Amino acid sequence: MTAPPLSASRCADSLVFTSGQLARGDDGEIVPGGIEAQAERALANLVRVLASEGCTPRDVVKVTAWLTDARHGAAFNAAYVRVFGDPYPARSTVVSALLAPDALVEVEAVAKRP
Repeated sequence: MTAPPLSASRCADSLVFTSGQLARGDDGEIVPGGIEAQAERALANLVRVLASEGCTPRDVVKVTAWLTDARHGAAFNAAYVRVFGDPYPARSTVVSALLAPDALVEVEAVAKRP
């Protein structure tokens, strides 16, 4: 797999912008197990990128999520509430095909550094 020409995150003043995170395992492949496993892994990958910039999920102000099927919304929401607390970040959810074969979810965020 060739790495795409992007950064996992970029900062602008106190804001951190992440690239979309897929459900890639340590081997770089999309994890098996359906939407539940992929939602958990994509969000875990997002949390890891945020941590590399000194942020936690509590610092996130905006999330954009892409799902390949609207019926995956409830499963994604279940994983989402385990990561983000109330008050939840603003969020957009889009139903769309994804570039990575077998990917069911992608998620990106904007956070404000503490």
